[in-house]
Amino acid sequence: MKKTIVSLSVIAIGLSGLAGCANMSETQKTTGTGAAIGAVAGGVIGAATGDRKTAATGAAIGAAVGAGGGYMWSKHMEKQKAEMEQATAGTGVSVSQTADNQLKLDIPSDVSFDTNRYDIKSNLRPILDRFATTLNQNPVTKVTIIGHTDSTGTDAINNPLSVNRAAATRDYLVARGVSPSRIAIDGRGSREPIADNNTYDGRAKNRRVEIYVAEPAV
Repeated sequence: MKKTIVSLSVIAIGLSGLAGCANMSETQKTTGTGAAIGAVAGGVIGAATGDRKTAATGAAIGAAVGAGGGYMWSKHMEKQKAEMEQATAGTGVSVSQTADNQLKLDIPSDVSFDTNRYDIKSNLRPILDRFATTLNQNPVTKVTIIGHTDSTGTDAINNPLSVNRAAATRDYLVARGVSPSRIAIDGRGSREPIADNNTYDGRAKNRRVEIYVAEPAV
């Protein structure tokens, strides 16, 4: 048990040093940290049994798995974020980087959909046009589109409506050259509100589409 504690302490020090390397890119930090965490997980298995060979093998496998998992924030992703921020400036669309390195577009109802409808508004089209262009320039990314509704109506109405909103967004992108195999869709109905459904403004905020773009780490 003492050997295991010492091993974890040493690797933890290594992780701290890795996170503080100023010359490393965000991609290198993400991949390197994932590899180190994987090495910890794999190494602990062998260390706990006292088998040095198992510990070494486990650490190597764990490092490979850790480096290959999750998403990375590459220069392409940073460029796409900057382009979408420029394309959506002043529209109310929020563009951000998530904690797990995905690019997120949060499109509110005043840009996207009216109550009980899933046809795309005219002011959303130029945004999706620009978005499709950035996706076609970076074909390794995967896209997830999630539709949401306000609480008006029943689940029997809201659940398929949210899916239809995501599907309409996907179909628009596909019509502009984005491969459908890159796009997953989902609908959450009114289950994930971000504002108070008892107010007009709150319902408008909840009636939205979220688009996530991810570049898998290799």
